[in-house]
Amino acid sequence: MSGPELAAQAIANIAPSAVIAFTAAAIYLGAGNGTVLSFVLATIVILSVGYCVAVFAKRHASAGSLYTYVSKGLGPFGAYLAGITLLIGCWGIAAGSLGGSISYVGQFLVLIGIPFEGPIAWIALAIILGGLATLFTIRGIRLSARVSLVLELVSISIILVLLVLALVWAGPRAWDPAQFSLEGVPFQGVAAGMVLGILGFVGFSSADALGREARNPYVAIPRAIMWSAVTVGVLYVFAAYTQVIILGAGLGESANPLEEIATTIGMPAWFSPVLTLGVGASFFAVVVAPLNVVGRIVYVMGKEGVVPERFGRTHDRHLTPHRVLLIAGPAAILLDIVLLATGVDPMSIVVWVDTYGTYGYMVAYALVAIACVVYTRREGMRNGLVWVCAVIAVLSMVYVFFANVYPVPAFPLNVIPYLFLATLAVAIAWYVFLAKRRPDVIGNIGNTETDQLEGVG
Repeated sequence: MSGPELAAQAIANIAPSAVIAFTAAAIYLGAGNGTVLSFVLATIVILSVGYCVAVFAKRHASAGSLYTYVSKGLGPFGAYLAGITLLIGCWGIAAGSLGGSISYVGQFLVLIGIPFEGPIAWIALAIILGGLATLFTIRGIRLSARVSLVLELVSISIILVLLVLALVWAGPRAWDPAQFSLEGVPFQGVAAGMVLGILGFVGFSSADALGREARNPYVAIPRAIMWSAVTVGVLYVFAAYTQVIILGAGLGESANPLEEIATTIGMPAWFSPVLTLGVGASFFAVVVAPLNVVGRIVYVMGKEGVVPERFGRTHDRHLTPHRVLLIAGPAAILLDIVLLATGVDPMSIVVWVDTYGTYGYMVAYALVAIACVVYTRREGMRNGLVWVCAVIAVLSMVYVFFANVYPVPAFPLNVIPYLFLATLAVAIAWYVFLAKRRPDVIGNIGNTETDQLEGVG
């Protein structure tokens, strides 16, 4: 895979189009004119995490992602914990985003005159879209990355056209210095908004799981991680700025800001279904991208004996970890089907299941930041900037976690942290079992790098 293809994987995992569609409105409720500032601060936090990841990526290439990196600083247990929490994050985001894809694709079909809504129709879409996502990941990383890239580029292009036309329509109001002034900005609201901004970046480092498949991985992967974060951060700031200008105080009350902007500036009737399909495509891209990471982490765990060896084998022709994907993909589909069958709205699936996955990402990001400090100190590397980035990253992840559990949210968000902790407890119990029964496996954790996988199925 080339550098742009790696960046495609990272950007698709973030799904910026889907984030733009509703996150700025949620942030505006508390931050007001400080919405842009919330996204700027969130970008700084994510770049801090990205820098710590890039330090490892410049020296180590593996399909194990943060699982492998953390082992270099925190040993087997830290690596295992990072791997498990990253798996929770990736699978949760994939399963949750499938709900978003169902919602927006369903809306698109209704807009073009096809009455395709309700639980039965949504379940059919879950099977079709989830099945396609699983197929793309099994057929090959280049295929799935290119599909993700095309879908995300189309979606972003549609949104950028809308936002640029909106600024042209606004005329002199297009310059709004109040959004760059701290006067009257509710800092507590900005801090709370920063939480949502950070959540809008989860999965940005997914290119680090492609060490086996990347061309010149020691250079290409760090660049893909950092540039994808910068690019998406700039896009978020621009989108938030424009939404505040056009909708003003109405942004916080808008259920669909982009569609409302299109109506406000007088876009033609055909633009609404195009915009809706674009957001649906973005959600679909973020189903594909995290599944790729899930497959590769479990593949490495299979090589090391942490999970059954059969998961450490690739498809004879496509060379992808198909056995893992044939479990992870259908499991995501099944979860969405169960929730839809019980009357849950597809966008509620996004909120609930993505929240579960986000807890996993937060722990993994904090662990890689701590591991980077330990690793650089042990290796005698200059690490002044690493310390700064690690402190920012860890404190921010702790704050994000705390902000999501207190004040206690309404059901079912109030029980999701406990579901996450229960999953973690089961995983730790498996580690304890391995430590007692198969101590040789513990010594292998996180040590399988790209050069050890050459030519291996």
